[in-house]
Amino acid sequence: MQLKQMNKYTRIKAFLKEHHYPDYRMKQILNAIFKERIEQFNEMNVLPKSLREMLVKEFGESILDIVPLKEQHSEQVTKVLFEISGNEKIETVNMKYRAGWESFCISSQCGCHFGCKFCATGDIGLKRNLTSDEITDQILYFYLQGHSMDSISFMGMGEALANVHVFDALDVLTDLTLFALSPRRISISTIGIIPSIKKMTLSYPQVHLTFSLHSPFHEQRSTLMPINDRYSLLDVMDTLDEHIRITSRKVYIAYIMLPGVNDSIEHAKEVVSLLKGRYLEGRLYHVNLIKYNPTVSSPLRFDEVHEGDTMRFYRILKSSGIHVTIRSQFGIDIDAACGQLYGNYQKSNNPDFESR
Repeated sequence: MQLKQMNKYTRIKAFLKEHHYPDYRMKQILNAIFKERIEQFNEMNVLPKSLREMLVKEFGESILDIVPLKEQHSEQVTKVLFEISGNEKIETVNMKYRAGWESFCISSQCGCHFGCKFCATGDIGLKRNLTSDEITDQILYFYLQGHSMDSISFMGMGEALANVHVFDALDVLTDLTLFALSPRRISISTIGIIPSIKKMTLSYPQVHLTFSLHSPFHEQRSTLMPINDRYSLLDVMDTLDEHIRITSRKVYIAYIMLPGVNDSIEHAKEVVSLLKGRYLEGRLYHVNLIKYNPTVSSPLRFDEVHEGDTMRFYRILKSSGIHVTIRSQFGIDIDAACGQLYGNYQKSNNPDFESR
């Protein structure tokens, strides 16, 4: 069992106490970071020079533990590749909506070992879990550059609920003395890790939960997503029903449209049957249809999505009383799918690199 991780803010506080600094010094540091958006300890001029020098010596020049390596931009999307300790890389995506809202898609693991057949991150394999600081620093990096933290989704690299440090990161993000984010501005996506879903239900009931379905048929889902053999679809749905009963919160269902694979009339009708048979006849489930991005370098390749098939699928769900949305696509022109920038960077900087 992994112990709760001590985040950098707790370590700084302990460091100040060890060196007999008054409590207000920690408040000054947090004010410099979260109010004045100062990244470098040496630029926190409210602190004595001797303390700034001690902080640099102990924690490094920057409050950030991750280093930006490469950025890609399109009209509404910025994607950043960060270096973390051990010479590993992770990705974060910033999406700007025309209404002015900013959303961030952050990573929880470097790579992933669950092997979903349509996922570029799964093609990388799991390097390691991210620490809580590496998770929250992805948001802090953008915040220090003047961005607003309107919403955060754990839908980047990795399976969020397979990393226990995600729960530590949630504590930091919602701490009123730190990021002070409302839990309702945070979303976590999972392929169905039942024990962690139950922990979410009890400990973080206001955080939005998204379940990656991608097929309503057990055997096909196991082929596309091997995790289904460990946590079967119906067992996961029972757990999600329990989540809804306890929290009274909506659960989102992610469904990536794979042409000729899971976009048929039969699939749509089975999704309806699956959700209508759940708690409250599925009224607190909301399906997000996601168009497959054919540029994704995944274990299996699929054709480009047919708009007509997507609309037909949508209409079947809608006419059956299922809450459903066709999700907007951002950043296709810059390969914004998680794992793409990682793979491209590795190839360009290491000729011997190959995705498995």
